[in-house]
Amino acid sequence: MSIQVSNITKLYGTQKALDNVSFSAEKSQIVGFLGPNGAGKSTMMKIITCYISPDQGSVKVCGFDTFENSIDVRRKIGYLPENNPLYLEMYVKEYLDFVCGIYKIKNKKARVAEMIERTGLGIEQQKR
Repeated sequence: MSIQVSNITKLYGTQKALDNVSFSAEKSQIVGFLGPNGAGKSTMMKIITCYISPDQGSVKVCGFDTFENSIDVRRKIGYLPENNPLYLEMYVKEYLDFVCGIYKIKNKKARVAEMIERTGLGIEQQKR
C-alpha cells in the first residue's frame, strides 16, 4: 500500500491543526507519526482514512484520491482510532468481538486475535 500526502492543511476555526504537510510512504515501508499532543497526528490519520477532509491539499492511498475515491480508499485501508468510536466503555478486544457478531463473522475468537496481531496492539492496548 502506498500513501502520498501533498500539501495538507487543516483548520479548526482559526487554529491550524496541519500546515502544508507533505510526505509519502511506499509499499512495505513502516511509518509512524511522532509528536506532542496537538501536533496533528490524529487529524492526519483521519484525513488519510477519509473520516474528515482537508481544507487544502490531497491524499492518495494506493493511487486513489481520498476525496474523489473515498470508497476505494476505505476498501484498502483499515483504521481503528485510539478511542472506540461507538462504545467508550468497551475495550478494543470487546469492540472487535462485538463487530464480528454484528457481521456474523465465523470463528470470531480467531478473527479478533488475528486483527489484534496484525495491528500490533500490545496487551495493555487490547484492554482499552
